[in-house]
Amino acid sequence: MPGSSGNGSVTRSTLRQQIADALRDEVLAGRLQPGQEFTVKEIAEQYGVSATPVREALVDLSAQGLLDADQHRGFHVHEYSTADFRGIVEARSLITDGMFHALETGADRLPPSDDARANASLAGVRRRAEEARRASLAGDLTVLIGYDLRFWHELGVMFGNPYLADFLHRLRVQSWVCAVQHLRRLDDLRGALWSGHTDLVDALARRDTKAARSIVAGYNDHALALIEGLADR
Repeated sequence: MPGSSGNGSVTRSTLRQQIADALRDEVLAGRLQPGQEFTVKEIAEQYGVSATPVREALVDLSAQGLLDADQHRGFHVHEYSTADFRGIVEARSLITDGMFHALETGADRLPPSDDARANASLAGVRRRAEEARRASLAGDLTVLIGYDLRFWHELGVMFGNPYLADFLHRLRVQSWVCAVQHLRRLDDLRGALWSGHTDLVDALARRDTKAARSIVAGYNDHALALIEGLADR
């Protein structure tokens, strides 16, 4: 937690973000369950901070679709249905398809393949992809979520539109929040999770948008089948 020195507004803003990030991670880890209720006071006491940054963090998470506000009672974790998950996946697809379309039609969307800065960025994305792949094959859901979120956000940033990258990140967080309630019921996820991050990087490095679209379509089909199958158990 930040100390009391420095600019007060910056400190509070940083604390607000830290609390929001911590609570988001609690939801993704399954320690805060769908429908679970809590108050600003409870969270403030848990983290040993004042109510103001906690309230602001909870409002931020509500705006992101992760929490719901209960009038005069507090907040609870949003409960996503499998229909919600399907809708989120469809929305994600529209964004990634737009990214690939930009790659096809706008030469300025990604620098030339021999651009050193672009290659450095792509190398960073590839590292995230490799870590995500290893976590997928090992069935390590917590590690996978972290690298998956960083992978897609950094990939989105490479397309030069921060708004697109932020919106895709928000949808991916929501899809993971929806998915973890089902995935964490399984004791062993080895081999069950999608591990094609590096394949997608390879396709985009070649500017092969046809292959990239096929990989993402396969990913979405895999995710939907997995979550809907678990939900029906």
